[in-house]
Amino acid sequence: MASKTVLIVDDDPDSRNICVLFLQHHGYRVLEATDGEEGLRCAREERPDLVLMDVTLPRIDGWTATEQLKGAPETASIPVVILTGHALERDRERARASGGDAYLPKPCPPRRILEEVQRLIGAPAS
Repeated sequence: MASKTVLIVDDDPDSRNICVLFLQHHGYRVLEATDGEEGLRCAREERPDLVLMDVTLPRIDGWTATEQLKGAPETASIPVVILTGHALERDRERARASGGDAYLPKPCPPRRILEEVQRLIGAPAS
C-alpha cells in the first residue's frame, strides 16, 4: 500500500523544509509548491491526501486556492489545513469560509502539524 501524500503549499523555504523533513520522517510522501497556482496544479494532477496551505502566496493567495480546490468536484474532498501567520479570529473565520478543514497559526510546532495531519487522514501506510 502506498504511503499517504501531503502537499505543502508555502513560499517560505524554511517553513516548507521543516514540514517536509518532519512529515517524511514520519512516513508521509510529501509534495511541494511555492505559490498558489503551482499548488492548484499539483493538487489537481497528484490528488494528495491532504494539503497544507499557507495564505500569503505569490500568484494566487491561499484563500483563493483553497476556495478553488473545494469548489472543484475532483479536489473538493481533499482536506486543506490553513497554516498561516495570520492569527486573528477573523482569519480563522476566513479559513472556515474558504473551505479549510483546519486552521493552524504560525509559528506552529511540527508536532502539532503532524497531529492535525494524522487527525484528518490517519497515519501513513507502512
